[in-house]
Amino acid sequence: SMGWPEYETYQQWLHYAEGSAMLPLMLKLYVSRLGEAGAPLAPRIDSEIANHLGFVNQSLEGAEWLVGDHLTGADIQMSFVGEAARGLRAQYPNIDAWVRRFQARPAYQRAIERGGPYALAN
Repeated sequence: SMGWPEYETYQQWLHYAEGSAMLPLMLKLYVSRLGEAGAPLAPRIDSEIANHLGFVNQSLEGAEWLVGDHLTGADIQMSFVGEAARGLRAQYPNIDAWVRRFQARPAYQRAIERGGPYALAN
């Protein structure tokens, strides 16, 4: 456990971000490019997105960050999921508050200043 009681939870979030949560968000992006041909896939993809965002939202209940009481690499890794779900965040208030929290950090602001604004999936 690397001497950190929450190490396993930390590892879970690192793998969950790319191995599970991001997949339906990326599928939605790809399928949206297919127009009507992709329409039959939308309900299943939207259902999976709701499952994942519901899980993340519930995990953030009563917490400011995903692991422990401070920002960790888990929050950074999962930040792309939160930002990619921007059009849905009103339905997930804990995710919305978490995204606003990390976006308000001075380091995040400096990164945007240096790297320029970005928009996922645009």
